[in-house]
Amino acid sequence: MKWKVLSSKYLFDDLWFKVRKDVCETPGGKIIDPYYVYEFPTWVTCVPLTEEGKVVMVRQYRHALGEVCIEIPGGCVDDSDKSLQEATARELAEETGYSFSSYEYLGKVSANPSTNNNLMHMFLARGGRKTSDPNLDHNEELQAELFTIDEVKKLLKENKIVQSMHVSCIFYAFEKMGIKF
Repeated sequence: MKWKVLSSKYLFDDLWFKVRKDVCETPGGKIIDPYYVYEFPTWVTCVPLTEEGKVVMVRQYRHALGEVCIEIPGGCVDDSDKSLQEATARELAEETGYSFSSYEYLGKVSANPSTNNNLMHMFLARGGRKTSDPNLDHNEELQAELFTIDEVKKLLKENKIVQSMHVSCIFYAFEKMGIKF
């Protein structure tokens, strides 16, 4: 079922986003021209639990939507990260100032496999303690907040968490923890 790429050309190439135009051939011989692919870095996200069992979430403005959103921490895997877990721990420390004693890998999801080439890897972190102030990127302005499990369930039921991959991660984490809806 895989397509053969006959040619590929970058139309846009910037820091963390690229767009390429592929010409492809299907196994049945159909030529698909153009097929646009959006290239992003690998992403990580995490449901982080404090030692007291609270979920560390972030509230931040998302310009593309023009809204302030409630999300779980996460971001891009950097070239300097030695593993997905290390990238997750770095993002958690940068965005929240929390460190965690354990991490469990929950799997991966795609924002849109028809156009995006990357994956988001999901984690559950436990044993969180505030160990520093956040160290935000120059374009980040966010506020870390603590929520109970019941408060997060209510946010989900009321459709107040709109980042779909974060919703997926929360559901996988809750399943891992045996939390029912």
